[in-house]
Amino acid sequence: MFGYDLLYDKLEMFKTSVEQDHLIFLQFSPIMEDMKTTLPDYSTSQPKRNIAVRVTATAETMIRKRHPWIFDHSITHQSHAGEAGDLAVIFDANRKFLALGLWDPDSIIRIRILQFVKPAEIDKDWFAGKIQVAYEQRKSLQAQNTDGYRLMFGENDGLPGLVIDRYATVFVIKIYSTAWVRYLKWIEECLQEMFNYASLVIRLSRNIAQKVELEYGITDGKLLDGLPVEERVLFRENGLTFEADPIQGHKTGFYLDQRENRARVEQLAYGKSVLNVFSYNGGFSLYAARGKAKAVTSVDLNPLALESAQRNFTYNLDVPAIKVCRHETLVGDAFEYLQMAARNQGKFDLVILDPPMFAQNQSQIERAIATYQKLTRLGLGVLNPGGVLVQASCSSRVSATAFYEAIGVTVQRMGRKLYEIERSGHPLDHPVNFPEGEYLKCLFARID
Repeated sequence: MFGYDLLYDKLEMFKTSVEQDHLIFLQFSPIMEDMKTTLPDYSTSQPKRNIAVRVTATAETMIRKRHPWIFDHSITHQSHAGEAGDLAVIFDANRKFLALGLWDPDSIIRIRILQFVKPAEIDKDWFAGKIQVAYEQRKSLQAQNTDGYRLMFGENDGLPGLVIDRYATVFVIKIYSTAWVRYLKWIEECLQEMFNYASLVIRLSRNIAQKVELEYGITDGKLLDGLPVEERVLFRENGLTFEADPIQGHKTGFYLDQRENRARVEQLAYGKSVLNVFSYNGGFSLYAARGKAKAVTSVDLNPLALESAQRNFTYNLDVPAIKVCRHETLVGDAFEYLQMAARNQGKFDLVILDPPMFAQNQSQIERAIATYQKLTRLGLGVLNPGGVLVQASCSSRVSATAFYEAIGVTVQRMGRKLYEIERSGHPLDHPVNFPEGEYLKCLFARID
């Protein structure tokens, strides 16, 4: 134990008077020096010491509510300038331990909290404990003949800014902060010991990719360990075989978060003609086919994604319903296709609208809602009376209330009647434990 609880007795860390506010920390305890962490191979430099931090009263309140982010403007005092990956020890107004997190000088999320309330040594065993807990919560997926799922969902599983996805024996780590680079070796070792993977790949968010490559020599899609990864990695989801592209594909290679919504489509597809726009590699389409849809049309702007969709159908031709289902793929813009289909009086019994994110920041929310309404209007234009509309949103900035209201208002304005079947959110492997972590919502409705 580091003895964080004794720090307030041993340090003159903070000068509280306004006159001396610029004298933040005058003295450091030997205990703070003992808190120095020996980091793995990916680190280019070792931290000299951890950073002692104080934050605003508002930030203190958020920490006590277990919010995992401390923004740059919330930091009132810090002991010294830190490097990405240094550990920041946060103290309250009474100089007592509040939390411990990763320091990121390049992000407005300056600290990503790893440990609340009680101090802990952040080492390989600590990471192993977090991963084990997450795995135990996902074990039931194996009983569903599923070996493709999200093992670690960032903040929501206690590792803010880092996700781990599994595709059978290929594991993919994706990081959203340079602070994580120093800890990759420990995580790699934990995964190897726990799962004995064949391959481990690293993916980088776009905002850090260039910096990580320049400073650490790690590129997006790099093989960290194990056997070379083929362009297409096969995995199972609810008994269906899919391919993922962990090296270059969207996210980490597949949209794992829609698994339960895809399964719901299967239940609703019997005997129906199905349109799946923004289809990507045909996940919803394949489930609809297994659900005995009479015909499925997949529309996407990316021809490579549609080629993947066709291969996914081929992998599952041993399923009789899939073998006999007519599956058509069309390369095109979703909005333009819907307009064209309406002009040609094309009609479907089940329409799936699963677009990409429309709002990346607060200023885009109003426009995003208008776009959802436009998409609903176009979708209804090709939906038979009594047909089923499936419409999803992955924009965390747009609340579930605003999203569902946008659809309802649009249906009403078009003089049609909505009968709600179901609203869904996050699946088991994408848990939510803080407001910003909730992004996925999906409406299933019959439209007369």
